[in-house]
Amino acid sequence: MNMPLHYPDMIERTAERSTRLPWFGQLGLCSLLAKVGLAVCFFAGSAAGQISPSPGIPACGGQVRSTYLLGPDDQLEISGPELSELTNKRVHVDGAGDIQVPLVGRVHVSDLTAQQTEQELNKLLSIYVRHPEVVVSVEEVRSQPVSILGAVNTPGVHQLQGHKTLVEMLALAGGIRADAGYSIRITRELEWGCIPLPSAVIDSSGRFSVAEVNLREIMEARNPEEDVQIFPHDIISVPKAEMVYVIGEVRRSGGFVLGEHQSMSVLEALSLAEGINGTADTRHARILRIKDNSVQREETIVDVKDILGGKKSDVALQGSDILFIPGSTGKKAALRGLEAAIQTGTGIAVWHTY
Repeated sequence: MNMPLHYPDMIERTAERSTRLPWFGQLGLCSLLAKVGLAVCFFAGSAAGQISPSPGIPACGGQVRSTYLLGPDDQLEISGPELSELTNKRVHVDGAGDIQVPLVGRVHVSDLTAQQTEQELNKLLSIYVRHPEVVVSVEEVRSQPVSILGAVNTPGVHQLQGHKTLVEMLALAGGIRADAGYSIRITRELEWGCIPLPSAVIDSSGRFSVAEVNLREIMEARNPEEDVQIFPHDIISVPKAEMVYVIGEVRRSGGFVLGEHQSMSVLEALSLAEGINGTADTRHARILRIKDNSVQREETIVDVKDILGGKKSDVALQGSDILFIPGSTGKKAALRGLEAAIQTGTGIAVWHTY
């Protein structure tokens, strides 16, 4: 039974046959081989493009921690049968990145992991002790800073001391200010792994993991999983809250802070503005909203009267929205007439008095 030929074998057989053809046949066959070759290359390239992953930014899939590198001011706990002098004692990494260990003296551990430090100590102790078994653990991390920026009472650089969560670091920064926004942004160097949150993504440079946390859920402990552990060189940004503006025929025009909320309803905004004036045209209120990537605003007509009467659903206002309550020309004319009548009546009354 004849077995099917692979593509290279087919090309070789065809080339052999072409030598026995006249010159014009050889030209035709060469053209055919060129077309077949191009087609095969095309499909092979397409298949390769579908199978092989495209290079570029890696994906964040859960927490992938790299091992911490020791540095000055870190506190270690070193234990082992041959190091009884260090039992229940903390070993300090000095400014040069060294520690003092019995039998071996000064050992440089800066930029080593705890496991690498164990291996180094076992290697040095093996000169004096047969089969040493040293265990090194990091008790306090002091050599790496965390930057806390934005709407906190004490922004700046704070040092990690042991394991700290997001809420604990915010407490070290004096807590959240009243004008804080509704979300917190965490930026982490990828050498510490991805931030273990569903919202975590890698930035365009491919060097940082970035995630946002809802401030209200964190402060009210609604979702404890979002209170993630903070690592050295993390940047915690707490942006200021956005504002909603109410102008026109209201008792108190101005801007109102959204605070920990992402939006505010029209009724809430009118309540903060202390209600509507009697001359307001509640049928033709407008919301002015900035378009994406533009400085222009688009208008949306809102029937405030029906919203107040419960005939229509309330409308959400986003940050930087302007709620404009226009005045009614008819109501203003009627009010001016009423004021004129009152003034005239008062004048007649005064004239009769005298």
